[in-house]
Amino acid sequence: MTWKVTPVDIDSQAAQGELRAYYAELVSRYFDRPATPESVDAAMADEPSGDLAPPTGLFLLAEYGGTVGGCVGVRLIERAGQLEPHLRRGTEALREPQVAELTRLFVRPECRGSGGGAALLAAAEEAARVLGVHLLRMDTRKDLVEARALYTRHGYTEVPAFNEEPYADHWFAKHLA
Repeated sequence: MTWKVTPVDIDSQAAQGELRAYYAELVSRYFDRPATPESVDAAMADEPSGDLAPPTGLFLLAEYGGTVGGCVGVRLIERAGQLEPHLRRGTEALREPQVAELTRLFVRPECRGSGGGAALLAAAEEAARVLGVHLLRMDTRKDLVEARALYTRHGYTEVPAFNEEPYADHWFAKHLA
């Protein structure tokens, strides 16, 4: 079996279902107990995903053997005021090459060990390149050791904190070719 990763509407039933699975795992691991529907709802409300849609981002679902097995999001980060001189045209200024955040990377437990994380990461990086992204970054928690290992294996390096997210313990970045 192989992984197939495609962009989907963030508001679709499939995307929302995968986000619920993602947050259920995050909440369960953080509190070391099963997540309740209410705790998943609260987490999803605290960290909205609506901007993972054009023009501010993209949401990808991965299928493994015809079944949804994971997801990942790419969120564009505006870097106002730091325009490259070659991107200026008269009085109209275009944004510099983009920075994006990798977010919501998730592989369902029953699909782990089959290359899903690598497939999602590669698809997200390619989508980011198409969007003009030159730097992809993310934050993660200390308990998500599998995620940190995946990022390191695929060329991400740990960097100083670039945000003040309350649940972030580690920050990574990768320059895209």
